Amino acid sequence: MADTLRIVLSDSKKEKPQANALGFGKYFTDHMFVMDYVIDKGWYDPRIIPFQNISLHPAAKVFHYGQTIFEGLKAYRTSDNRTLLFRPRKNLERLNLSNQRLCIPPVDETMVLEALKELIKIDEEWIPASEGTSLYIRPFVIATEPDLGVSPSTQYKLMIILSPVGAYYAEGVHPVKIYVENQYVRAVRGGTGAAKTAGNYASGLAAQEVAGGKGYAQVLWLDGVENKYVEEVGSMNVFFKINGEVVTPALNGSILNGVTRDSVIQLLKHLNVPVVERSISIDEVQSAYDNGVLEEAFGTGTAAVISPIGELNWRDRQMVINDGRIGEVAQQLYDQLTGIQTGRLDDPFGWTVEVK
Repeated sequence: MADTLRIVLSDSKKEKPQANALGFGKYFTDHMFVMDYVIDKGWYDPRIIPFQNISLHPAAKVFHYGQTIFEGLKAYRTSDNRTLLFRPRKNLERLNLSNQRLCIPPVDETMVLEALKELIKIDEEWIPASEGTSLYIRPFVIATEPDLGVSPSTQYKLMIILSPVGAYYAEGVHPVKIYVENQYVRAVRGGTGAAKTAGNYASGLAAQEVAGGKGYAQVLWLDGVENKYVEEVGSMNVFFKINGEVVTPALNGSILNGVTRDSVIQLLKHLNVPVVERSISIDEVQSAYDNGVLEEAFGTGTAAVISPIGELNWRDRQMVINDGRIGEVAQQLYDQLTGIQTGRLDDPFGWTVEVK
């Protein structure tokens, strides 16, 4: 695709919310990026336009067959007023992997990254500066062909929208209570669990409601075949520190390859903390707890970065981890990652990309 990026600026700016009232995904900036695809033309007309609603035919395939994917990443304002992206190329690589799984044509990752930078520069005044805040970035693709035949769409839209978001932990990082799900499953090997597609999240809502009704913040997913191996926690990857070693489920085709997950693994190795990717059963977690060697547990993801787990409920048995407090390794990872993301700490990995 050789089309030049077209820019149409808004002639009316929206009022910006207060930093202490941002929440997550409630407010959106003045502009958005859009690009279209048709099968005989490819991706075309990349443009930045005023933020607006979109109009779709009622038979658009996204509504009927769920052919859609998305990503999530963030931009951070540093103390010296620079703007940093955290590993954006990794997110765009994964976007194309999701595209492949959902039979969506790939996008030019370099072009999309450059367009994203331009979009952020145009709306840079929306990037909040308070500690813990950031600009959340949501690229997504939807199938737009108006056809009820069960086949891949021949038409698509790629869009990127921006949302200023507040600190995930308004009062500091606190461990959460997790309910181990033993009825519903999130995904199975060979399915779409390794893709970031809307259906994966819709399928988790029922279990989330059950867990919430029992007073738990999220669910720990087990595998969909034997219902015994740990996979993810809520919409995050999960880690356990057992007898000095950090263990995370190996990628097996049903687990999302999280950018934060990969960053944590690299950072643990950098810090000389033993880390291994392998299958881990809920029985092994229970046994480690019974033997007093389950030292920490935490989830990893873009929104929270590190979400410590203070309690697991497995078949109505409570496992209180580290007395319900954040562990030393989880705290260190949180401090290191957020320090790199916001430019407070050196970035020995070359993860951050400055928008300029």
